[in-house]
Amino acid sequence: MIAFGRKPQRMLCSWRMKLLFKWLLSATALLALSELYSGVRVTGFESALLAALIIGLFNIFLRPVMIVLTLPVTLLTLGLFLFVINGLLFWAATALLSGFQVAGFSAAMWGSLIYSLLGLVIDSALERLFPNQRR
Repeated sequence: MIAFGRKPQRMLCSWRMKLLFKWLLSATALLALSELYSGVRVTGFESALLAALIIGLFNIFLRPVMIVLTLPVTLLTLGLFLFVINGLLFWAATALLSGFQVAGFSAAMWGSLIYSLLGLVIDSALERLFPNQRR
């Protein structure tokens, strides 16, 4: 009974740590993106943290709604319209922040693509650090 009570606490702590690391690494990825691609500018780590938070919240709340609303176009383009949705959300985040700037819509499309690729690397690394403990 005692061992059963401890395991969920470790999973919860692991979940919180994974979320914190993902946020910090996503902010670092935004800083790296601003160095790699001239169409995206991030003024500092604080701006990158806020931008990563806003982009993450947009992806959680707005992206599913936009996917449902644009489902016919997404199906017609065989899913390629999802790149446009990602670019729009990336570009919309710049409207809320002063330290995060994108040169235009095409820069937002390329920036969101590179940021997504960096996010895949981050997710892969975090899965190795924090494996799922479902036993």
